[in-house]
Amino acid sequence: MAIHGTDAYADQDGLPPLVREALAVARAQDFPYSCRPEQGRLLRVLAGGARTRIAETGTGLGVGPAWPASGAAPGTRLYSVERDPERARLAAGVFAGSPQVEVLRGDWRRVEAYGPFDLLVLDGGGQGKVPGDTFADVERLLAPGGTVVVDDFTPAASWPPRHERALDLARLHWLEHPSLRATELRLAADLSTVVGTRPPVRELV
Repeated sequence: MAIHGTDAYADQDGLPPLVREALAVARAQDFPYSCRPEQGRLLRVLAGGARTRIAETGTGLGVGPAWPASGAAPGTRLYSVERDPERARLAAGVFAGSPQVEVLRGDWRRVEAYGPFDLLVLDGGGQGKVPGDTFADVERLLAPGGTVVVDDFTPAASWPPRHERALDLARLHWLEHPSLRATELRLAADLSTVVGTRPPVRELV
């Protein structure tokens, strides 16, 4: 979730219907932390490459998962998890007409029961950014060839990356993960995301 993310849609046109519906709920509830449109468009594109399952942590009021749900192929399941019971209830209402989307209530680890995933979006947990938040195990949660997205970074200006004068250990974890081929994408002057792919299984010849 991004600070002032909901406000970032003030001048945005041509939004997918699901995103518009979720955004209306977020505005009605004065919820400011929606997925930013730059991030959402990336998720929509990446969802088009998913074959069977997508997971997202941190539903909020549904703007975040509405983007990949709008880009995924028919038949692709999307699981999104939200800790706050009322937010989970309201978000589930946004997707009432989208049977391929399931909003789970609870800790981010609830998505583990539905993997492995072709696309895993870590927003509300599993990033390892704050004390007590363990890193998601991508070797277990990602299918071979699957992609993990870790958002809401400030673009790195040096190497190794730093955050508030200290080494950015969360960003380094993902960029240097031995099971991923990862890179940082700058989506706006103040926003970047880490995208990593688990290499497919090499066939014997």
